[in-house]
Amino acid sequence: MMLRTRSRGAHAAAHRASRTGPAARPSRAARQEKGGPEPGSGNGQVGGPRLKTVRLRSLRLRGTRARLAVVLAVVAVVVGVTAGVGEPSAEPAVQAFLLAWENGNYRAAAALTTERGASVTAALGGMYQQLDASGLQLAMGRITQDGTAATAHFSASVDLGSSGLRWSYQGVIHLRQAGSGWKVVWSPSVIVPGLRAGQRLAAVTTMPGRALLLDSAGAPLAPVSDVYVVGVRPGQLADPARTADALADATGLDDQEIYGTIVAAPDSSFLPLLNLPPATYRRLSTALRRIPGLIVTQRRERLFGTIAPLVTGSVGTEMAPLLRADGMPYRPGTTIGLAGLQMTFQRLLAGTPTTEVVVQSAAGRVVSVLRSWPGSAGSPVQGAADRALAGLPDPAAVVAIRAGTGQVLAVAAHSVTGMPAVSPLTGAYAPGQAFTIVSTAALLAAGFNIRSPIPCESVNPVGGFRFANVPPVTDLGTQPPFTDDFADACSTAFAGLSMQLDAADLTSAANGFGIGLRWQLPVGGFVGTLGDLASTGAIAEAAVGDGSVRVSPLDMALAAGVVDSGTWHPPVLVTSPADPGLAPRTAFGAQVVSSLQALMRQAVTRGAGKPANVGSEPVYGQVGSASVGSAASGVRSFWFVGYQGNIAFVAIEFAKSPYASAAPLAGTFLRDLAS
Repeated sequence: MMLRTRSRGAHAAAHRASRTGPAARPSRAARQEKGGPEPGSGNGQVGGPRLKTVRLRSLRLRGTRARLAVVLAVVAVVVGVTAGVGEPSAEPAVQAFLLAWENGNYRAAAALTTERGASVTAALGGMYQQLDASGLQLAMGRITQDGTAATAHFSASVDLGSSGLRWSYQGVIHLRQAGSGWKVVWSPSVIVPGLRAGQRLAAVTTMPGRALLLDSAGAPLAPVSDVYVVGVRPGQLADPARTADALADATGLDDQEIYGTIVAAPDSSFLPLLNLPPATYRRLSTALRRIPGLIVTQRRERLFGTIAPLVTGSVGTEMAPLLRADGMPYRPGTTIGLAGLQMTFQRLLAGTPTTEVVVQSAAGRVVSVLRSWPGSAGSPVQGAADRALAGLPDPAAVVAIRAGTGQVLAVAAHSVTGMPAVSPLTGAYAPGQAFTIVSTAALLAAGFNIRSPIPCESVNPVGGFRFANVPPVTDLGTQPPFTDDFADACSTAFAGLSMQLDAADLTSAANGFGIGLRWQLPVGGFVGTLGDLASTGAIAEAAVGDGSVRVSPLDMALAAGVVDSGTWHPPVLVTSPADPGLAPRTAFGAQVVSSLQALMRQAVTRGAGKPANVGSEPVYGQVGSASVGSAASGVRSFWFVGYQGNIAFVAIEFAKSPYASAAPLAGTFLRDLAS
């Protein structure tokens, strides 16, 4: 069985925003408290000398998220104020307005405008609540005056609550003289430039659909099963708070988070709040039927079921306790793996949300997008690996990582009846001449010159072993430069060069590529071994990737990542490092790395790896071939180990012909990835 993914479509999570003004309410615990001033009731008066930095007290705002104490600090720094001689300065009015607004004294701020009404109080208090802001900073900028009119510039920085994102923008305030002072000319554009009456801000978060686990034949491991979708039509709710409280009681979710989601959504559309598997729905159905305004619909999709639960694990959604334990906020459409591969590959399968700050009409239509943070529906590299393997006549696998981090981007395998299967993570195979990346690094570290002429004989006896080239290497001449030996993966040349190395040289180089280091994946993995290097013949075998040398395809993908980035990184299965105790290692100097890059580039431009030289970006690589199991079986492994851009990868095939190659499979993978 193997891991492969395919997108299931997209869910859109609810807007975390109020529909009209400051719609959020205190939590149930807070509503039971007595006394205390209402937020927004301060007088907004400020004092202190001109241009003084003022830090204001912490306030508790009534935002759409429950129990968020917002610390509001204003740094009012005037870049410059231009006013005529004898004219009263607009600066004190601007400073007082910004301080009152940021401090949550919305009534005091409204009193400094030309409107003075409750609508200004509601607009100032409500707009940032619609963004679920957990923090707001305002800084005063340049002010210009022209007679009885003035223009003030300010900068705003908004912390977008549990998303951890920060939105910054530049604002403009227009003022007019009123007696001996100034008033802010009110319009919604005071809050955000371009905002109009009847419009609102919203932070729109969209969750991608969870990708599927597929078996080696490309069939989903999750069968189609029932999903019960619990939701509401917000505009039809007589009391949204009562509905949110009841749903929280039934599910254990936070009532404030549910309430904030409900009041954020457009009135007329159906708002999904929960996706439940049949067993959970049956357990909650009686309680759910009693909740006013709740709607339950049923659909069929590949989400909760699996044909291999012990391997793949299971999936939970919005009310999964694991989400709460991890401190994750409630967000409709969220899925989480509860065990097995679903948990291990959580981020790869679930993707990340897209968040936008938008201007919406009263009907919920997006008028404009003010800021966007794009998410991800999962790695496209996995799909390219899947398609590259589809329909191959022989067993094969592709493993891809991000060279600079060790993040596993793709793990795919293809099986064929009657042939041994390829295990991308746990397989222990001789890599053949692909291992010359490692032995060349050992030679370079010992001072070897890659321009040295090294013969490529058809047979070379070393240390009591007879080395030959499989497949045969021809047309290199009697004294080809080492660069040609490497490009054509000449085993006999490397067998002879191994006499310049000892066991410590080869072991040190292998460790620099992570081979033999004790990293471990949550789903298992083979860390590679050189075996016994006690004799000259054993060292020669290791130099050509044979004998007792064993690696997994993942080992060699990580090795290619070293040549790409200069540093070995432990493999990361998306959610966490496989072994937190292992730090990245930089074992080779820049000269060794650059020489390896040049050799691997020539191998795909003029050598045996040429079929992999596709795409607009340069490809680097090395090929290899070795027996699988006993030589009598006739099965050989064929490798391409390389990288393009920041993606390092291995393509490996098992075949019985000694003339096969994995370079065409590598080219297919890269071509599909580019498209």
